[in-house]
Amino acid sequence: MRTRAFLLFALATSLSVAQPAPHGPDGYRNNYPHPGRESFWAWQWERFWNGRPQPPAGGWKLPAVQTDSRALRSPSTNPSMTWIGHASMLVRLANENILFDPIFSDRASPVRFAGPKRIVPLPIDVAELPKIDLVMISHNHYDHLDAASVTQLAEAPAGSPRFLVPMGLKAWFVERGITRVEEYDWWQQTREGELRITFVPVQHWSKRTLSDSNRTLWGGWVVEGEGLRLIHTGDTGYSKDFRDIGKRLGPFDIAFIPIGGYAPRWFMRVMHVDVAEAVQIRADLKAARAIGIHWGTFEALTDEPMDEPPILLEQQRQELGLSQAQFDVMKIGETRRIEKAATR
Repeated sequence: MRTRAFLLFALATSLSVAQPAPHGPDGYRNNYPHPGRESFWAWQWERFWNGRPQPPAGGWKLPAVQTDSRALRSPSTNPSMTWIGHASMLVRLANENILFDPIFSDRASPVRFAGPKRIVPLPIDVAELPKIDLVMISHNHYDHLDAASVTQLAEAPAGSPRFLVPMGLKAWFVERGITRVEEYDWWQQTREGELRITFVPVQHWSKRTLSDSNRTLWGGWVVEGEGLRLIHTGDTGYSKDFRDIGKRLGPFDIAFIPIGGYAPRWFMRVMHVDVAEAVQIRADLKAARAIGIHWGTFEALTDEPMDEPPILLEQQRQELGLSQAQFDVMKIGETRRIEKAATR
């Protein structure tokens, strides 16, 4: 009887233990089969002949506001979310200040004199941020992991935040003198105060130098606390991973989902969702509300018109009968309270 009970316990435990991310001789891999990535240089050749995308005529019209730094320290704005721009989102939850994929630099690039340039000014000075408790990095691409930004945060007068990063990235931080860092595999969990945090799989890839393709992992972050559940999906192509996440950890009160970075589709479809796929991700996650991120901040990252993602999102809402609250966009610099969803 004891042996049988032990075997049943072991079986149940093995079913609940997270499986590590697939890994082979060429590095980490995605969970589900998909077409291979197309040639980056073919895309650049196409850009050479057709021209790079230009900001909208007459200047960039994206509504932006200066973030109220005093409000970020007020108990009345907990829980809340503030869009810093691109994929950088500041969340206040359970009295913890969380920054996802912070990038404060003028360019999303390894150098300061070239590369995609910020065309909407940073809505808040780094020195005006509240004390950051947690920084969560989705992957190592330059528009999501910015060396100058994480160094500024680690050297903050109030002390370094705790950095949560994908597998393989800890060494990169330690080389820069940032030692309060932990790395996570898919489905691994940790806690911070009242928060429960889970690193989850998405379909993407990693590369930071000419020789390190897929040597570090990528993913999204789920955060639960104060009776709320949210997810930041990082960068992603569409895959069944979101149904898995929704089934395992959903439903969600709010999801931060990319709606930009999708053109040209022949090149981007494997690694970046388009707007229709972003709307499907919301449904797969069983998220009551979603906010569109990863658009409108840096010029020439991809080839869609910079003001197109919210236009297509509005079309999707009308076609599917969704309300604006169910999938919205924010002004860069805007702060909104996070409310408990009544229905999903």
